[in-house]
Amino acid sequence: MFARKILSTLLICLFTLACALPAWAVKEKEEGTSGGLDTTAESAVLMEAHTGKVLWAKNPGKKLPMASVTKIMTLLLAVEAVEQGKVGLKDRVVASENAWEMGGSQIYLEPGEEFSFEEMLIAVAVGSANDASVAVAEHILGSEEAFVEAMNRRARQLGLRHTHFVNCTGLPARDHYTSAYDMAVILRECLKYPLFRRISSIYEYDLRGGKFKLWNTNKLLKWYEGVDAGKTGWTNEAKYCLASSAERDGLRLIVVVLGTPEPKSHFRESIKLYKYGFARYKAVNIYPEGAKVKALPVSKGEVDKLDVVTAEGVTVVAPKGEDRGFKTHLELPSYVTAPVTRGQQLGCCVVKKDGQEVLRVPLVARYEVKKAGLLQQIKKVFTRLHGVR
Repeated sequence: MFARKILSTLLICLFTLACALPAWAVKEKEEGTSGGLDTTAESAVLMEAHTGKVLWAKNPGKKLPMASVTKIMTLLLAVEAVEQGKVGLKDRVVASENAWEMGGSQIYLEPGEEFSFEEMLIAVAVGSANDASVAVAEHILGSEEAFVEAMNRRARQLGLRHTHFVNCTGLPARDHYTSAYDMAVILRECLKYPLFRRISSIYEYDLRGGKFKLWNTNKLLKWYEGVDAGKTGWTNEAKYCLASSAERDGLRLIVVVLGTPEPKSHFRESIKLYKYGFARYKAVNIYPEGAKVKALPVSKGEVDKLDVVTAEGVTVVAPKGEDRGFKTHLELPSYVTAPVTRGQQLGCCVVKKDGQEVLRVPLVARYEVKKAGLLQQIKKVFTRLHGVR
């Protein structure tokens, strides 16, 4: 009994030490904020998410294996399929023998075992489950091969030149690679979807009625303030990799590090880049996403006015000390003619500094405006004439 107690105490101590924040995660000294910045990663990118501008990089286009960071593209296709109504979060996903055969990190699916599509996504995002990744791919497009084709097609649509997928898991395969810049672009696209942000930020989750616990492999969710999304990866070939995102005071940064050499180094190197970025840059938030900027007159519509809103946040990222003097100008017609669809682009919000354009954001219709019938239009004309008199 006594020996059992000692063993239990030792196990608890070892677990505590393993989970404790390393010194480099606790220290908030802004490494690299004076002088140069360097990283042990083979390829790294610090990007601001608002416009996709690269703030710092090392070998950003170098083609490298990415291990399970691959699953960011898998998740992008999955959340887009949900957004487009092709699949539902409550869909039942049945594990195939092909999914069951996947090695590496997994939730140990049995052939024929079922989970909801949402839980399969959580298993991918939180537990980095290879078997769940394949099950998701097969559910969306029928086979992993068809899904991988869609991954590569989506990469081309995003303009990526240094990315090619062979599988949806990141298990070692010839000709399976990305670059830090390309992966930052993929993650930036993912961040547009609330579903991705929600599942990516889950730190622990119970599967099978609590019989199987998932712990997020992205420890920066706990180790660095503001981190709320991302995906880790590790194989002997890829070494340690991490693509993640953090937001502080309205400034959202994306950090990708590929090929860091030793355990936890992908966390350490990412934090180094975050500290560099947050110390040097500031977000100037002019309008939030969906903000009303003007009401335009409507011709031949069922209503006389239409709210014009920002399609996305109007945010400029500038070096600290250079975050003043921005001016906005709305490029809009004097009126619009019905019909108008919800989300239809009507113009742009242009941000300038010292006369130079620094940002252009689409302005769209807040709601649909149908064309008025003939009688309704005649009635409006008489009402207008009566008002003039």
